[in-house]
Amino acid sequence: MKRTISVLVENKAGVLSRVSGLFARRGFNINSLAVGETEDPAISRMTIVSEGDEHTIEQVEKQLNKMIDTLKIKLLEDGSSTRRELILIKVEADTSTRGEVIDIARVFGAKVVDISATTLTVEHSDRPERIDLLVDLLRPYRIQEIARTGTVALEKGCGTIGYKNK
Repeated sequence: MKRTISVLVENKAGVLSRVSGLFARRGFNINSLAVGETEDPAISRMTIVSEGDEHTIEQVEKQLNKMIDTLKIKLLEDGSSTRRELILIKVEADTSTRGEVIDIARVFGAKVVDISATTLTVEHSDRPERIDLLVDLLRPYRIQEIARTGTVALEKGCGTIGYKNK
């Protein structure tokens, strides 16, 4: 089962390497990793999607908590968090298929951001499962390239991860 973990860390050199190394040393796979500065430039948010049972995810949380650069960790549940990914998909699209690809993009609310004589590039931001569906629908048009960000997520409503400097 895929789980989304939001981690606030000190925004310092080497933190990302130490976190990814923690996963590698313990044989845990990272399905998705997105990192960026928060509203406080001294703090970065890591959104990590990892697969595992409850015990595995609990072990990941414990190991992250032991790291000196970790400020706060929160496991985000699918129903109580807003999750988004960005994707760019380049597909073959000549004059006979171009309209079909554009129609699929339109249904998803995606944008065509580049057109050439033989390809179309589609951009879309949505929930990861909707991104997967878009990829599946475009696969018959021979996908040439995909660039996909990791998942970013925040808790819904007024809840926050709740870290303030000491």
